[in-house]
Formats: sequence, C-alpha cells, structure tokens
Amino acid sequence: MAEIDDEPAAAEKVPSARKHTAFDDLEHRVEEARAQFDETNAKINARTGRNLLAAIGIGLVLGGLFLVSLILVKWLFMILAAVLIGLTVFELASALRYAGRDVPRVTSTVVAVATVPVAFFLGVEGLWLALLGAVVIISLWRLGELVRPDHRTGARAVIGDIGAGAFVQVYVTFLAGLYVVLVGHDGGEWWTLASIVIVVFTDIGAYASGLAFGKHKLAPTISPGKTWEGFASSIVVAVIAGILLGWLMLGQPWWVGLAMGVLLALVGTMGDLTESLIKRDLGVKDISTWLPGHGGFLDRLDSILPSAAVAYVIYLVALTL
Repeated sequence: MAEIDDEPAAAEKVPSARKHTAFDDLEHRVEEARAQFDETNAKINARTGRNLLAAIGIGLVLGGLFLVSLILVKWLFMILAAVLIGLTVFELASALRYAGRDVPRVTSTVVAVATVPVAFFLGVEGLWLALLGAVVIISLWRLGELVRPDHRTGARAVIGDIGAGAFVQVYVTFLAGLYVVLVGHDGGEWWTLASIVIVVFTDIGAYASGLAFGKHKLAPTISPGKTWEGFASSIVVAVIAGILLGWLMLGQPWWVGLAMGVLLALVGTMGDLTESLIKRDLGVKDISTWLPGHGGFLDRLDSILPSAAVAYVIYLVALTL
C-alpha cells in the first residue's frame, strides 16, 4: 500500500519539474536577448558617439511638447520657451564659469525667463528692450559683486565677465526670443513649427548621411564629425521639407519654401559650428550632461537658435508678397 501511495506523489513532481525547466529556459532566453540588445546598443553608441536610443527618446519627448504647445494653445509655447531658455542660459553660464568667467547664473536665468512674456506680448520692440534691460542688470550685478573681497579682480577680467554675461543673453535669450515673437503674431506658430521641423530634418539628414557615407571632413578642426556629404544631404532634405511645408502648411509659393529650406540649412549648419567653437574654446565636449545622448540643451538648440532670425525675416518678407 505504501508503494501505491507514493506513485501519485511522484507523478505530481513531473509537471512541477517541467514547469521549473520551462521557466529556467525562458529566463535564459530573456538574458540572452538582453545581452544581444546591450551588445547591439554598445556598437551603435560606439559608431554614433552617443547613446542613440536615449537621444531618440528625448528628441521625441521634446518634439511632442513643441507640437502640443504650438498647435493647441499658444501660451503653452511661452511656458515651454521660458523653461528651455532658462535652462539653456543657466547651463551656458555654468560652462563659462567653469572656464573662468564670473557670470551670475541665477540672475542671468531670471532675466532671461522674464524676457519671454515681454517678447510674446510686446513683439520685437519689447524683445530689444528686454535684452537691453537684461544686459544692464547683469552688468550692474557683476559690478556690485566687486564690493566682496572674493570677487575683486582686475578691470580687464571684469570687462570680460560683463561681456560673457551679455553674450549669453544675445546668443540664447534674444535668438530664442525671436521664435517667441513670431508665435505671438497671427499665424506665426505655423511658421515657427515649419522652421523648427526643417532644421530638425536638416540635422537628421546630415547626421544619417554623414554617418553612412561621409568621407570628406567639412571643418575637421572645429567639428570632426561633420562631412561635406552630410552637408550636401542636409541641403537636399531642407529644400524638400521647405517646399512641402511652405506649400502645405504655410500656403506659400514653392520658391518661398525653397529659399526657406536653403537659408535654414546654411544658418543651422553655421549655428552648429559656432557652438562647436564655443565648446572648443571652453575645453568641454558638451555644454552639460543634463540630456542623456544629447549633452546639454544648447547642444540640441545650437542649430535652432540662429534659425529663428531667418524664420522671422522670411515671415516678414512673406507678409509683403
């Protein structure tokens, strides 16, 4: 009877053992898949020089925020612009301080953010006045710090600090503020969206083509990763995007989109090279490490910032046609 009673118990152990084996096999497959994914991701990162998956994810999030703020409610763009401008000003001021320039980070950030509503509601005239006020405040702040013993320095160094603080406001706050001004105009949100999309497509086209078959360096001493092949592809992509967006989104003749695409591609490339020169002068690879796969906010906005001037001028010209 004892042997008969043991048979069901033995039979129950068989399915349990099979389930355990199946679970171990599944776990092993998952580990293999994860290892293959990590290996592939490492190869991609080595090839591209950055965490590409993280970069794509952050790019999609930022792009989604831009779309929502521009298409749904305009004032949302003002909030988004204030956040991006403030963070970019803070990180650039921090990078300049790292290089030895005494730029007041908090004050620079506060005056930059305060510029956004002025530009949105008062237009380009308000933007100019806000820029002038921001430079004056930062300059007075730096001069006021001279009363502290640990901030006393020579006149040349103080002038350099004031110039660096003014540069941050002109380079980031004013250029980005032109997009805010443009969005404040009737229908300006579509021009802003179109110009940003063109610049983004230009960067993607240059990056992808340069990575695939780029051989001839565009500016090896400034930005070793840029190639003439990538630059040529960026022009083609920008022209196609400009014509399509100008026609379908902005209701403009094809030649307006053509001019918009070419100018944005050229200015965007110059903006990228300009930021590379700044980083080279500061001795840093990225302005900051706040965005995984991207570096800092300025590393992502380097092409977009100077393109704002082009977008605003083309918008004004189109109004006269």
